[in-house]
Amino acid sequence: MDVVLTLIPIVAVLVLLTLAKWPADLSGMAGWILVVAISAFFFKTSLQVGLTASLAGMIASFPVSLMVATSIFQITFLESTGALKRIVVFVKTLAKNDQAVQIMIINMGIGTLLVAVGATPVSILPPLMLALGYSTFVAVALPALGFDSLCTYALLGAPLVVFSDMTGTPLTTSALVFSKFMPMISTMIGFGMLWLVGGWSKVKEGFIPCTLAGLTMGFTAVAVAHIGKGIVLTGVLGGLATIVMMLLYMRLSGKAILDRSCISNEEKQIEKNMPLLTALGPWIILLATCLFINFWPPLFDFLFKDLAMPVEIIPGGKPIMTRMLWNAYTWVIISTLLAIPFIKPTRKQWQDIGKKWIKRAPRPVFSAAIFFAIAYVMTYSGYAPVNGIWEMSSSDYNMISILAVGSADFFQGLYPAVAAFLGLLGGFVSGSEASTIALFTKYNILTSKILSVDALVVTAGTAIAGGLASVISPAKLQNAAATIDSLGTESKVIRAVVPIALIFTAVAALLTLFWA
Repeated sequence: MDVVLTLIPIVAVLVLLTLAKWPADLSGMAGWILVVAISAFFFKTSLQVGLTASLAGMIASFPVSLMVATSIFQITFLESTGALKRIVVFVKTLAKNDQAVQIMIINMGIGTLLVAVGATPVSILPPLMLALGYSTFVAVALPALGFDSLCTYALLGAPLVVFSDMTGTPLTTSALVFSKFMPMISTMIGFGMLWLVGGWSKVKEGFIPCTLAGLTMGFTAVAVAHIGKGIVLTGVLGGLATIVMMLLYMRLSGKAILDRSCISNEEKQIEKNMPLLTALGPWIILLATCLFINFWPPLFDFLFKDLAMPVEIIPGGKPIMTRMLWNAYTWVIISTLLAIPFIKPTRKQWQDIGKKWIKRAPRPVFSAAIFFAIAYVMTYSGYAPVNGIWEMSSSDYNMISILAVGSADFFQGLYPAVAAFLGLLGGFVSGSEASTIALFTKYNILTSKILSVDALVVTAGTAIAGGLASVISPAKLQNAAATIDSLGTESKVIRAVVPIALIFTAVAALLTLFWA
């Protein structure tokens, strides 16, 4: 009975998302209300403890929620000033004569690069794919799939930072655990995209470039993890390396890398209005500052360790290291502001930026934060103040402990594989790998301890499957469809990609089981 009560909030969110068609923020709010109420009535958790744990969860979400807020500001800035259009015009000319290479460059290379710096591939790439002649189905599906392997490094490594903080492991150790999965997962995603475009014939046709792209992406993550520097830039470096590999493949194959025959007169005017380097200014500055911060040890140590800015919310608990001057969201704002003298937005454009940001940002920011709040309430259920600090009254009243013991008894040695499918479910429900990490990390750690398996590997497998859920996320697919005025296409895409997501998750589950 206790296990059923513990699962009610998560199941409720799933039902509200899929059957009631509620948005993620409202579904998350309903789940939070349920978890606070259930912890109070059935698990001896006071309202004070529930609300304080919720606040701690929201502060712990800052690497994700504030990055969502600032990245939406930056992409809105690029959109309103015309810089984004200029970038899209250039991308259209790449690898026009080799469809497989074009798919890898745009959806895997550029998609991973975009999501790494905080942009949204499902908002930017569908119009580009449609303009290149792909069907609405493909234009919606591929941008949601291409970046999934390196979701861990999205938002300049925000999910990895959350993983590191919640497991108490150094960032380098966390990266080494995740990187083992990347070569296999990245390559599978490449073949999945080709299959969606043209079935097995397209897979056969694009076998070489797809293999090169997938392995380049995956082993870049492995290399950065072993070097141990610039880990939060893994997504940026992986995306760039994949693009360079595809361009090198085109050159060695004797095919034109750039083909301007697809550029319209209107697009030529866009080119005249703004140089490409100017349009890329905020991202170039962001990349340069992040490289400097993460590769110069004195500055990294100062911002990451000396200015960790700990916040103590849970009495007697571990402080939350906010690291506001190291985290990427601060530098997203700074890089955008530093680009103003080059892009020179007008007063009207600033007004447009402000209106769009206020309209776009609050709900996804809240959605990112509320799932952390749910996770923290579950983690601290059954706790009570004792002599000024929180102590667990009994593991029988802790929701995470109940789930861990129940899962260990039921799944036993197969739990590491099952954990990956829990990650897929978590990613589908929350729409975020970081939220999946927040929801399941403490649960995975406890269950793994009971079963004497590697908790880091199990949690990483869960997180990676949460990233793979992007391709079946209703919110992301609906976002992609809306950008090309094709609402309704997302339901067709979901039906087609569910088997792909399950196959990819099964592979991640087997790797998790083997390594755990």
